[in-house]
Amino acid sequence: MGKHTVHINRRSAVGLISAALAAPFVLRSASAQSALPEQTAVPDILKGSGEVRVATFGGATQDAQQKAWFEPFEKATGIKVRIFPGVAAVKTKAMVDTGNVEWDLVDTSRQGILQLMKAGDYFEKIDYSLIDDSLPKEFRFEYGVEELIWAQVMGYRTDAFKGAAPASWADFWDLDKFPGDRAMYGNANNPELEFALMAAGGPADKLYPIDIDKALASYDKIKKRVVKWWTAGAQPPQMLTDREVVMTTVSNGRMSTLIEQGAPVAINWNQGLLRRNAWGVPKGAKNKGNAMKLIAYSLMPIPQARFAMLIPYGATNPAANKHIPPQRLAMLPSAPEIQKQLVFFNEEWWVENGSAVQEKFSKWLLG
Repeated sequence: MGKHTVHINRRSAVGLISAALAAPFVLRSASAQSALPEQTAVPDILKGSGEVRVATFGGATQDAQQKAWFEPFEKATGIKVRIFPGVAAVKTKAMVDTGNVEWDLVDTSRQGILQLMKAGDYFEKIDYSLIDDSLPKEFRFEYGVEELIWAQVMGYRTDAFKGAAPASWADFWDLDKFPGDRAMYGNANNPELEFALMAAGGPADKLYPIDIDKALASYDKIKKRVVKWWTAGAQPPQMLTDREVVMTTVSNGRMSTLIEQGAPVAINWNQGLLRRNAWGVPKGAKNKGNAMKLIAYSLMPIPQARFAMLIPYGATNPAANKHIPPQRLAMLPSAPEIQKQLVFFNEEWWVENGSAVQEKFSKWLLG
C-alpha cells in the first residue's frame, strides 16, 4: 500500500500514553536517588563515540529516563545523548518523508509504530542481538521494543463506600452497591472498551477481538453517572481530590502521586490494562547504531530497576525486580503479583480497528 494512501490519525497512536506519562510526578528524595543500583560495567559492543538524539515525552518521565538511562549511558559508553522533548508520530512521519531525520530514537508505543508502518517504511528493524536475553518475547516486535510498563486502572476514594472497596469493573458499573459519579477516558481514539466488556462479564483473557457494539451496550448502563469523559491525564486525580467523582479510570502513576501525598484514595489493579512504551528508530536515522546501543542499555536489568525506582512505572525486563526494594516493587505494575492481574493491551487489534471504534464511539457519545 502506498505511503500516501493511508490516513494517519495524529493522536490515536500516543494520545493516551502522553496523557498518562506527561504527569508532574514527584520523584523520590535525593537520598533515595543516591541509593539507586549502579550499572558498573557494560559490554564493549555497547561502547562507541558520537551522539544519539532521543525524542521523549518530556516532563517527569524524561527526568527519570535522564537519571536512570541517559546520563549513565553517556559515562559508560562515551556516546553523547541529546534530548528533544515533544515526540509525535506526525513529526516522525514528516522527517522520514522529507529525508531530514533529526531524531535517532523515539519514545512512543507499539501502536504508534505499527500505525506508521501501515503507511510506509518509517522505522528500522531492532537489532535484537544487542538486547538482554531476559527481556520476554511479548515485549519484542520487529520494528520496536517495549521499555516500560504502566497501567490504566481504577482509582477510587476510600472514604466513599463505608469501608467497601470496588474490586472489578462489574463493581465500577454497580451504581447501587457503589453509588456516586464516575469519570472515564473519553478520547474516541482509544475508549476503554475492554473495561466495558469485563463489566458485562467478558473473560479478561478473551476480550480480543473486541465486540464494539457489545461494549457500547455495556456503556449504556453507566453513561448517566459518567459526569466527565476525560482527555487529559491530570483530570482524573484532580476530580478524585475535589470529590467530583468517587471512581475513575486513571494511569497508575497519577494515582501513586496522590497516594504518596496521603489522599484517601486507592488503586484497584484487578482487570487494569497493561500498557507499554516502545522505543523506535526512525528510518534513515543518522546515528542508528548508537540508537540500538542506547536501547540495549535501557533494557539491561539494573538500568530498568533505576528507572522504576525514580518514577512509578514498571520494567519490561523482569530481571530488574531483584534490584528493586520490595516496598517499591509493591507499587509497580511490573510486580509479579500485580502484573498477573492486568490485561495485556492488544496494540495490534487497535491499529486494525481503531478507525471503526472512533466512528462508533463518537456517535454513541453524542447520542
